[in-house]
Amino acid sequence: MTERLRCGIVGCGTIAPTHMESLKLQENVEVTWACDLVEEKAKKLAERYGIPHVTTDFHELAGAKDVDVVHVCTDHASHSPITVAALEGGKHVLCEKAFAASTEGLDAMIEAHGRAGGLALGSVFQHRFDAPYRYLKELVDEGVFGTILTACVQVHCRRTNDYYAADAWRGTWAQEGGSVLINQAIHFIDSLVWVMGGVESLAGAWKNLTHGDGIETEDTATAALRFRSGALGTLEATSSSNIGWEATLSIHGSEGAVDLRRGKPLKIKFEDASLQARLEEGFATCEDTQKIEAGKSYYGAGHPSQIADFIAAVREGREPFVTAESARHTVDVVLAVYESSKSGRWVDIA
Repeated sequence: MTERLRCGIVGCGTIAPTHMESLKLQENVEVTWACDLVEEKAKKLAERYGIPHVTTDFHELAGAKDVDVVHVCTDHASHSPITVAALEGGKHVLCEKAFAASTEGLDAMIEAHGRAGGLALGSVFQHRFDAPYRYLKELVDEGVFGTILTACVQVHCRRTNDYYAADAWRGTWAQEGGSVLINQAIHFIDSLVWVMGGVESLAGAWKNLTHGDGIETEDTATAALRFRSGALGTLEATSSSNIGWEATLSIHGSEGAVDLRRGKPLKIKFEDASLQARLEEGFATCEDTQKIEAGKSYYGAGHPSQIADFIAAVREGREPFVTAESARHTVDVVLAVYESSKSGRWVDIA
């Protein structure tokens, strides 16, 4: 018999139904609590999914005896205090991106996890579960690119001033921790950082080019990257584009190159004809097996797989596939861009 797990959702807004639909796919899992500062949001989610308990105080949920796992689906600045409280309450925690909005918040979460002993802590970077990115990671690890020369990510999307005005936390340093980098682009930055095995240092810059007084944070940013592997790269992100949503990840090596756009091969080019054919077939057969009718299209199909892995990690007493330390590194990369832009210098990343 699979151990029954009871979950609580903190934050009943846009992303909560994606977590709920993903949890519905899991055997012997129930959601017992819904929490939101706006009680009506919590009640609405509870009514939709038959959740028995509702609260506006995350401390009540963190201390509830009928909760084993807490899903944190709130604004960035609240991730750290909620996660720390849940860990101190003896709960496993899966936190949405960005893991935290500041270095201090990240430190508090990692330290609380260390004190908790035996509890699972993970952060949602669902694109690590998308079949094309997993296949690309396998190819990098296999060494098919030869010496990797450059690895780059571009994220183009549009966010209007009306979007930022819809919630007080958006476009603020104190609550969002930034803007396009730490919110929209971070998932694809994570894909690049994960595929390449981490970033050693970077030099970056950001600007608010089109949103005026609507936000105090960035709508456009770039950075030059030095990867731990020795390769060089770039990241580019803007929420002022007329394209809508488009993410491109490119890896170019001495033996060949792959560009993925919206998770699909834009270019596969290798001198070895047999390798070219193998990779073309490999990407053609990449298919995400678990899909849900919830969330926005650019979320991809990775949430069900990541949540399934986290539930399995709790039951098996192991670390989740996306560990707290790994998720932290991606946020450290984003925070380093802000720091570098302020100081005008290269920033080393642990």
